[in-house]
Amino acid sequence: MSLRELQNLEGRVALITGGSRGLGLQMAEVLGELGATVVITARKENELEEAAASLKKQSIKVKTMVNDLQDTDSVQPMVEGILSRYGQIDIVVNNAGAAWGAKAEDHPLDAWHKVINLNLTAPFLLSQIVGKLSMIPRKYGKIINIASIAGLVGTEPGFMPTIAYNSSKGGVVNFTRSLAAEWAQHNITVNAIAPGVFPSKMSAGMIDRAEEHIMNQTPMRKFGGSEDLKGVTALLATDASGFLTGQIIAVDGGYVAV
Repeated sequence: MSLRELQNLEGRVALITGGSRGLGLQMAEVLGELGATVVITARKENELEEAAASLKKQSIKVKTMVNDLQDTDSVQPMVEGILSRYGQIDIVVNNAGAAWGAKAEDHPLDAWHKVINLNLTAPFLLSQIVGKLSMIPRKYGKIINIASIAGLVGTEPGFMPTIAYNSSKGGVVNFTRSLAAEWAQHNITVNAIAPGVFPSKMSAGMIDRAEEHIMNQTPMRKFGGSEDLKGVTALLATDASGFLTGQIIAVDGGYVAV
């Protein structure tokens, strides 16, 4: 089979959380370009509609769903709604996330719960429900978790302290490996992307505080851009990665290699 055929996503349905902007929208673009129907979720309807308009201009098949993953009771009805319309979910991108900057000794407990719930519990719950209702019965699925280089290293001097975020992304790393091992028998691959520093609403404060350090630590001496997750997303979401599971791929300009 040719690479073009392996990467053809026509007839596949991809669910991307936090898909209305930033990395989520970038990943929705490439999955849609490869032929998938993309379902993007986020909390804000206006941002979803703007994202959908942009995707439709690129001739991408898209559906939006307003959803707050902090509300765990909303996850199963959301999945069931997608399945009732499309009959299947082939690809899940667990991208929605949150961060909180505070010293460990002063970190509010409610903020800790918010970050852990959105960054770690929500990917577990969404993967569990999609797996049970669609992927395991069909013996096929691609799960892509968005970790972070912050889950591979501790908080560095000069950075904003983000212990809950780092801990949650470290959890995503081992959640990915554990689920990959358990669901390999069902022909479901589970991998993670660990982005480096990409300019975004979430990373703005860190960049303002530590831009010089980030540049000095990054061999490529640049931030991630609007195209830089597309290649790895295309690989992990398609049959080109049929024998690849349980892997954490850093997309960071060489940051963790130093």
